[in-house]
Amino acid sequence: MSTLKQQLLGQFRRPEGVLGRIAGQIMARRSSNLERNRWTVDLLDLSPDARVLEIGYGPGVALGWVLEEIPDGEAVGLDFSETMQAAAKRRNSKAVSEGRLKLLVGDVEHPPKGLGDFDAVFATNVAFFWDDPVETVRGLAGHLRPGGRLALTIQPRGENPTKQETEAAADRFTNVMIEAGLSNVEVRFLELDPPATCVTGRR
Repeated sequence: MSTLKQQLLGQFRRPEGVLGRIAGQIMARRSSNLERNRWTVDLLDLSPDARVLEIGYGPGVALGWVLEEIPDGEAVGLDFSETMQAAAKRRNSKAVSEGRLKLLVGDVEHPPKGLGDFDAVFATNVAFFWDDPVETVRGLAGHLRPGGRLALTIQPRGENPTKQETEAAADRFTNVMIEAGLSNVEVRFLELDPPATCVTGRR
């Protein structure tokens, strides 16, 4: 693998600079990303006045769909890339100016104070980066209102990802949610290549 390709792949974890902007454009246009994110937002089953948090919002595509679902609500995004914050602000400038969307830069494993409580929290293809997923999920659960839903969506990437990797991710994050104290844990699959999985749990 070329050095440039390795550098670009690394940008999908923490986009920065020119290569980070290229990675963000890929995230916003790749058909599997769009289908996976749209599916995840639909699974949240949001009420019009919901308060929603996305972890790792990238270029802000999914947050745009969330805002369509919550005309009387508020969305918050937390991502540790200032490059993606700028991209998401451009994409959702109207909602930002209206105060319906807040885009924060920070680390979910050490989240900023004052996030508040949410009806739904979701993350797409970022949970496998967490050093301590149980503690991270437990922390996110603490920001859920009673009955609130946490959704973690995973689609394996890398060289020749397989359905078996998706199934292993589903098993892993089911156990993470149960250990973190969430209830009504459910697993769903989306037939992509490779399949995506969404594991949801409630406070």
